[in-house]
Amino acid sequence: MKQLFKRTAALAVLVATGLAQAQQPTEIVVHYAFPDLFKEVHESIARDFMAKFPQYKVTFRAPTSDYEVAAQQVLRQAVTGQLPDVSYQGLNRLRVFADRGLAVDLTPFIKAEKGWAGMGYDQALLSLGQVKGQQVGIAFALSTPVIYYNADLMRKAGVEPDRFPMNWDAIMNAAKKSKAATPGTESLHVEWDITGNWMWQALVFSNGGTMLTADEKKVAFDGPAGKAAIQTLEQLVKQGEMRNISYSAASQDFVSGKLAVLVTSTARLGSITKQVGGKFEIRTARMPVAKDGRLPAGGNAAMMFSKDPAKQAAAWEYIKFATGPLGATTMVKATGYFPANTLPATDPNLLAPFYKANPNHLTAIAQMPVLTGTYAFPGDNGFKITDVIKDHLQTVVSQEVQPAVALSKMSKAVQALLPR
Repeated sequence: MKQLFKRTAALAVLVATGLAQAQQPTEIVVHYAFPDLFKEVHESIARDFMAKFPQYKVTFRAPTSDYEVAAQQVLRQAVTGQLPDVSYQGLNRLRVFADRGLAVDLTPFIKAEKGWAGMGYDQALLSLGQVKGQQVGIAFALSTPVIYYNADLMRKAGVEPDRFPMNWDAIMNAAKKSKAATPGTESLHVEWDITGNWMWQALVFSNGGTMLTADEKKVAFDGPAGKAAIQTLEQLVKQGEMRNISYSAASQDFVSGKLAVLVTSTARLGSITKQVGGKFEIRTARMPVAKDGRLPAGGNAAMMFSKDPAKQAAAWEYIKFATGPLGATTMVKATGYFPANTLPATDPNLLAPFYKANPNHLTAIAQMPVLTGTYAFPGDNGFKITDVIKDHLQTVVSQEVQPAVALSKMSKAVQALLPR
């Protein structure tokens, strides 16, 4: 009897252990960048996802400071076999993971999804996550560069906020007038050094240019569009009286009411609006774009790195939820990004009331017709090229080098780093 009891007890323990293991949720390890913008967003989405799908558990890796650091960290983790299941990477860094065979092509998951056509994934927005015919990411948070301005300071300078200028010369003059009209304030700041040379691309693309030729063998930003772009950068300093200070310092000036115009990503709209509070009326305006110009879409996409089928199934459910209507609504309300899903914007139960009450968020959406992808340089020197461009632009902002000379040097340096 004792032996029977022991065997029965042992069997009961094994059954209980097996049931417990069977009930353990599948863990999804997730990584993202810019915790100042996204920490609360991702944690909120994860809570909602796990409440709806208790069979899954979302665990976050320590977030990284920006997209360059995010990409480099994941590349190191690929070597050590510690890749996250899902990683939110900058749109201009998707290519490096596709080129190295690390990104999972999501096309089969999309094809297997019943009702995909009605789930709000517009083909043009999906294309932002495509590299060489593969769907290596699903865009999560999208942004465009926009102009923020202090409407109160503009009024004092005689500039009607409803008729904010649409070209750089007029914008710089309005900012200077504002500075002169209110002693103790500054004119403008353009975040020229934002991650990934994004603002440089915006200045070049908005003039109808490209980074490289179509075959990606030669630098193209040294043509007319690039010359106009780098001249604008110099004019911002000389004509617009932009100081050679960090974005952090400039943004603090803006939210405290001491800077008339700030040009940066719409991604910062939620944070800036919160910091401004009721101190002054803040408005946004579209970036100047030539007739044939475009603007690079910034932001990030959810990528899948797991190769395990069970993990992939879980990761796909999470990606769909995060980039879908509910996840997009959470993201938009907490940031200034706009969604890569078309459903929530017009849904009266999701974002339609929000956009009506927050018209500043509509500026980025109004720029969607001129959006193009952020460019990713080919080859192993992609990260180095980003640094090289930033270093040469700095010499223009600091007025150490003439724009034409800086552009020529930058062009030759980048050309030397391209694949041969």
